[in-house]
Amino acid sequence: MRPWLDGPRTLERLNTLAAGLKTESGKPLRFVPPGVRDAYYEVKVFETGEVETRPDSAHDWLNALAWLAFPRTKARINALHARELPKDPKGRRGPLRDLLTIFDEGGAIVVCQNEELLALLRSAAWKALFWENRDRVPKEMKVVVFGHAVQEQALEPRPGITCKAIVLAGDDLDTGAAQWLADAPPGASPKMLLPVPIFGYPGWSEGQDAAFYEDKRYFRP
Repeated sequence: MRPWLDGPRTLERLNTLAAGLKTESGKPLRFVPPGVRDAYYEVKVFETGEVETRPDSAHDWLNALAWLAFPRTKARINALHARELPKDPKGRRGPLRDLLTIFDEGGAIVVCQNEELLALLRSAAWKALFWENRDRVPKEMKVVVFGHAVQEQALEPRPGITCKAIVLAGDDLDTGAAQWLADAPPGASPKMLLPVPIFGYPGWSEGQDAAFYEDKRYFRP
């Protein structure tokens, strides 16, 4: 997303950058001014390709950049929402749509093939992972923040910012994340996502000494 952070925040610029991108329904992706929102926002995006965007809103702007950076993943999230919404009780999200929403807003992709580090991540051994292995983690475990709400929070960093992550081994993260979502079983829920207190990643924030990782308010076992 970094090359797109500079320059004017306009719908025209977004739509120029989005040329050729489509939803899974085959509709060309377009960023449009907000209209009347309803409970079927995702269905509207799926059926029209129109993503309502306020250019002066950091939240909306970062959501648009996520569409540009991860078009397959965003399209898969949208298509699954549109598919599942009619099945859910009126006014309530089912577990799969909860997973989709949490990943869309606060998700991250952990890129790592080191099973030792992954075991520490899965067991929430935060001090061992981020402090005792602080020289290895930046080289062998990359965390790519996907969720636009987390990116918005990162504009004013604070302790406690946490992502919910999936783990991929390959380089094509967009294709890999879209496939991960497509392969989610019928009973998929947010429990499939791994919590990652991103502000503890080595170098992400200041004051990262040994005591920093002892704070159980943020680094929960």
